[in-house]
Amino acid sequence: MFNDFFYTLRQEGVPVTPTEWMTLHEGLKMGLAFSGLTGFYYLGRACLVKSEAHYDRYDLAFQRCFGQINTPEDFLEKVLAWLESELPPLETEESSPFKAWNLEELRLLLEDRLNRQEEKHEGGSHWIGPGGHSRLGHSGINPVGLRIDGQSVNNSAVKVAGQRKYKELRTDETLETRHFEVALRKLRQLTTREDGPLDELDLDGTIDATCQNGGFLKLDWRRPRRNELKVALFMDSGGSMTPYVHIVKRLFTAVNKSSHFKDLQFYYFHNCIYERIYANSMCVPRDSVSTREILKKLASDYRIIIVGDASMSPGELIMTGGAIDWGVSKNEPGLAWLKRFSNRFRYAAWLNPKPEKNWHSTDGAETIALIRRYFSMFELTVEGLERAVKRLKVSR
Repeated sequence: MFNDFFYTLRQEGVPVTPTEWMTLHEGLKMGLAFSGLTGFYYLGRACLVKSEAHYDRYDLAFQRCFGQINTPEDFLEKVLAWLESELPPLETEESSPFKAWNLEELRLLLEDRLNRQEEKHEGGSHWIGPGGHSRLGHSGINPVGLRIDGQSVNNSAVKVAGQRKYKELRTDETLETRHFEVALRKLRQLTTREDGPLDELDLDGTIDATCQNGGFLKLDWRRPRRNELKVALFMDSGGSMTPYVHIVKRLFTAVNKSSHFKDLQFYYFHNCIYERIYANSMCVPRDSVSTREILKKLASDYRIIIVGDASMSPGELIMTGGAIDWGVSKNEPGLAWLKRFSNRFRYAAWLNPKPEKNWHSTDGAETIALIRRYFSMFELTVEGLERAVKRLKVSR
């Protein structure tokens, strides 16, 4: 079963290595799992998971491997019988949290405490209340206590894994606007202070120059560091992109809110870039601009971000006249225009909202493969966007 757990973790995307797996076995030999499934859950997570982003995947793998482990029907009866027959009776409850389990005794004890207790009590080891070592109450740590009200705090390992508390920490989930904003900030690129006009006051330099000038004010000027980053965003609109429109809107909002770009351009297309590109998401021909003019207008150092599922009929990509939009010239196939973009811009990345695991098996797999020959394609997730940003910082 343990070997199956290793491969299940890998299938779920947890990057477990043999070294980490052997570390887990060393921990088991040392008794760090405390001979329980819950202990094994936490020990395994500590040894095998390097990032909180993989906690949810670990929980899914754990549930797959150990979720079918059931307690035998007569297990509780056997434990109760053992507690009553094997554990020696103790003189007082306070002397130890372990006392022979006797249901009748617990009933009489509860009745007595209810009659004598006059106020709320928390913690401790005698009165009824939450916490502490008392055998009567809840949320305490007495292993043979009787829970009264409250909720169980000692969940089984499988139940803990099934709660999936760490789902929001995954980096392969769909992005929110904030995620876009954080990732896009990493694109900031500042110029050096070797070029440009001296029009920014250097306070430290001014103080030093004034001191050197016998206390008479002498201003010192320097060249400012300006952000020279220029970005152009091209977004597929309509058709198969309709299910992802909310994601594209979030990306548009995040980019539009960004104030750290020297220049920012937005354009739209349907399925593929052809001879005309649109100025709005409605893709109305009267609002289109010449793609050739765009290629001339945008310098080669622009960061080009293309957003689309890259899924269409192969004819739309490779056939002359394959464009399905009215008013679009059909003199060249879409792939020819994509090649021009790839050759023109040194920094480009394609963001695909479809899960990467489906790129080879879904409708559009053929066109996705063709487009990936010319553009680095990344899944539209937190992890995918971070990889795309790294790609946009390096010239091809």
